[in-house]
Amino acid sequence: MIKIDIKDQNKIIITGHANYDDIGKDIVCASVSSIVITTINGILEIDEDAIEYEDLDNKIELEVIKNNDIVNKLIKNMIFMLEVLEKDYPKNIKILRR
Repeated sequence: MIKIDIKDQNKIIITGHANYDDIGKDIVCASVSSIVITTINGILEIDEDAIEYEDLDNKIELEVIKNNDIVNKLIKNMIFMLEVLEKDYPKNIKILRR
């Protein structure tokens, strides 16, 4: 299961695997990766100092350093898309809010 730990929208930690299908065929993992990496790249394109992130083997940590309207909208959009996935694939993705 993919777990997404959201701490005040300023720190987001994503861990695990969806286990929806075999590696390389898992549409849930691919969707989460695409949503998160596209958001990170979009924010970095606007302001490379707005976030810090670490892409580890089974974990992505994202921290918002500079809150501004565009960054906040991109993060909210990312969370919304992940919530849609959670609704569609509740056995494979879980969002935790702290």
